[in-house]
Amino acid sequence: MHDIKFIRENPEAFDAGLARKGLDPVSAEIIALDAARREALNGAQTAQARRNEASKLIGQAMAQKDTAKADALKAEVAELKTRLGDLEEQAKAADAALAERLALLPNLPADDVPDGLDEAGNVEISRWGDLPQFDFEPREHADIGPALGMDFETAAKIAGARFTFLRKGIARMNRALGQFMLDAQVERGYNECATPYLVRDEAVFGVGQLPKFAEDLFQTTDGRWLISTSEVSLTNSVREQILTAAELPIRLTALTPCFRSEAGSAGRDTRGLIRQHQFEKVELVTIAAPEHSQMEHARMCAASEAILQALGLPYRKMLLCAGDMGQASTKTFDLEVWLPGQNAYREIASISNCGDYQARRMNTRYRPEGEKGTEFVHTLNGSALAIGRTLVAIVENYQQADGSVRVPDALVPYMGGIELLTP
Repeated sequence: MHDIKFIRENPEAFDAGLARKGLDPVSAEIIALDAARREALNGAQTAQARRNEASKLIGQAMAQKDTAKADALKAEVAELKTRLGDLEEQAKAADAALAERLALLPNLPADDVPDGLDEAGNVEISRWGDLPQFDFEPREHADIGPALGMDFETAAKIAGARFTFLRKGIARMNRALGQFMLDAQVERGYNECATPYLVRDEAVFGVGQLPKFAEDLFQTTDGRWLISTSEVSLTNSVREQILTAAELPIRLTALTPCFRSEAGSAGRDTRGLIRQHQFEKVELVTIAAPEHSQMEHARMCAASEAILQALGLPYRKMLLCAGDMGQASTKTFDLEVWLPGQNAYREIASISNCGDYQARRMNTRYRPEGEKGTEFVHTLNGSALAIGRTLVAIVENYQQADGSVRVPDALVPYMGGIELLTP
């Protein structure tokens, strides 16, 4: 959500921020909706004040035995009661219209975010790792995986497209990766959580996924939503709270399944594990004071990069342009891992600073030390990492000519000493 006062006082700057994301100006519309809301509220307050005053005057008129004046005042109070109800309904409708319009608007990009409307405008910040060299033609994971236990056919029979049934060594690696990643983030100071996988409307709204992206989610018959990432549960763990400065930063992590309808990805990455309806991910979430959010963003990026480095997976770090960021983000870094089978870098983690955008939707504040007033916190989230895509990267980067896959050294202890997955 956005600060109405900021929009009223800086309409051109607000519209300029939206323009960087390829959106039309809306400040005039927002200001008009806000004016209608304020007018209805002021009218209701004025009517209520006059009703209270007239009610007192009735008693005085009755005491003075001025029946005509009392009757006139009674008629005025009755009229004000009806008018007040109408004004309150108008204010309620105007407030709902304003909130609905604001709820659809994305966060504004930070000043240091590059301009651009799609991934072509993203800027490479750095690269890590040497690309693997093969004395054979490297294959994609979807071609190597079935012999190792990636069973796409059984999954399709059970659940349809975009699901995978893992068996044997590759299933164990899937489990091992989750434990390795979670342990690493706990050691870095993120507090482990076990969260609900089903959440209410207000939780999904709080992180900015509703109402605009409902089609990207799965909903149950009782109206709950399956989480697309544990960001939803972790971030909402502080909703409607006033925190103390001493409590911040709050650093959280969780390993959960994630569920996504992939409504907008028809025909994209239909083979293999890249784009699934169900996958597992270790997520990081931080709740921070505004002056510390940039530092926490850098810290979170380092936490995600450390996983790729420990696994020996080459990657590059990208700063997303304004038009390629998510709805809630004011600044996002993507980590893209090298996939030899595709001869390309592919996204494996997205780390975002959401500023106070989600905090406003959740009404989460903190009280700075020594101050009576409160401010909205800043929220951050990042992948550390998506397990399915990490499996893909390991299979492709550590593949051998005979179809076997070497287990990264850091993962061997989590694999019970297994160093090689064989067909």
